[in-house]
Amino acid sequence: MTTEQIAGRLTAWGERFEAVLVDALRTNEDVPSPLAEAVRYATLGGGKRVRPFVLSRVCELCGGSEREAAPAAVAIECVHAFSLIHDDLPAMDDDDFRRGRPSCHKAFSEAVAILAGDALFARAFELLADGFRDPQQSTDAVAELARACGWSGIIGGQTLDILNEPGTPSLEQVTRIHLLKTARLFECAARLGAICARADEAQTRAAVTFGRQLGLAFQIADDLLDQAGAPNGVAPGKGDPADQPTYPAAIGVEASRRAAEEAVAQAVAALDIFGPPADDLRALARFVIEREL
Repeated sequence: MTTEQIAGRLTAWGERFEAVLVDALRTNEDVPSPLAEAVRYATLGGGKRVRPFVLSRVCELCGGSEREAAPAAVAIECVHAFSLIHDDLPAMDDDDFRRGRPSCHKAFSEAVAILAGDALFARAFELLADGFRDPQQSTDAVAELARACGWSGIIGGQTLDILNEPGTPSLEQVTRIHLLKTARLFECAARLGAICARADEAQTRAAVTFGRQLGLAFQIADDLLDQAGAPNGVAPGKGDPADQPTYPAAIGVEASRRAAEEAVAQAVAALDIFGPPADDLRALARFVIEREL
């Protein structure tokens, strides 16, 4: 499968998933209208839906179905949306735009945006609590998402990012931030897909390795894209690009390209256990860097 074909498949899958996401975010009269609007604005405002796609496909590769994966797929997208809302806040990355339109806190208010992120975070766990017939699957899924989000996951990674000291970062520092802030949620998506399908240990291990390496490649590619696409290699207001916790700042552009390619190679190798049916995920791993590098 070519990268063009996987791009088309991802788009088509995302359109189907959008209907599932809309349904999961329906509210009743108990939910304040501004909060409901902010949640939908942030979550339904575009995006490639890569994480829920990975989750759903891992579930299918391990013997499950897209329908079985749906609650967890929505949950992972809710957490992703929560993280973007909070990342954009003035106290965090201070970004006024997201996906070509005003960030949630600019479209509504900073207070409502914070609460919208909180609501999405809570909704994710509600979906996992209610989404499985087997209580053990539900327990495993809730525990996995909690670990991925918490102090040793994306929240810990964001903490390291905002506390980063000025000066050229080390590769070790950058890798740690990327593995927690970005790759951990991809890893979680893969593990949740395995949980949904009751995958065996070998399948789960392979899926988790794929998710982690895909997430690392994804973030390195984003680093390269940000440096290439912004004035002087850094977005306005972000300071000296050499001070940013990115791969290009730590090891340079060419070495960063090689690191992204190595992460993709490891992600692809992890899929050997699944054979040809995993060709779309192999293409996705290549697409992550080929579309940007």
